[in-house]
Amino acid sequence: MSQPYVLVLYYSRSGATRALAHQIAHGIEAAGMEARLRTVPPVSTICEATASDIPDSGDIYCTEADLAHCSGLALGSPTRFGNMAAPLKYFIDSTSSLWLSGALIDKPACVFSSSASLHGGQETTLISMMLPLLHHGMVLAGLPYSATELLETQTGGTPYGATHVSGQSERSELDEHEKALAAKQGRRLAQLALKLHREV
Repeated sequence: MSQPYVLVLYYSRSGATRALAHQIAHGIEAAGMEARLRTVPPVSTICEATASDIPDSGDIYCTEADLAHCSGLALGSPTRFGNMAAPLKYFIDSTSSLWLSGALIDKPACVFSSSASLHGGQETTLISMMLPLLHHGMVLAGLPYSATELLETQTGGTPYGATHVSGQSERSELDEHEKALAAKQGRRLAQLALKLHREV
């Protein structure tokens, strides 16, 4: 494998989850590792519909190779009734070959999310994203309370992972606590990935 990198893989509709992904990437790069930002295409309700392999704007779509060769993974999704969004679930469900080969075993991972309301199912969404990562044998890294913003935040932020609360206006801008927590989560993930990468 060439230069080690942490994959920041997310789905975002209104931009809030994307904003968290970019803050996590800043934290990864602050720790001295490459952050590779990738997204997934939306799921069409029309069976015959096909999307371009390259999105019109923003980060490019994730490939199986991006996931297979990463040294760590940050996985993010908006909350959909307390669960991850269908496009991200669709992509994760397509990774059986990586499960069969054990490509992700012992690699560190974290999760992040956003919702419109403070009690909109962020924590269950985070847990829903953890489950397939456990099946892949990944090592989950939460967000410890040494990140003191967890004790101060009035919006997003949980020990399960960085989050954002957009409110009814669907505000995608992160507040200072949310930015700091996302960056700290990225930094921690990169530090773990560097340690584990050196041991391989």
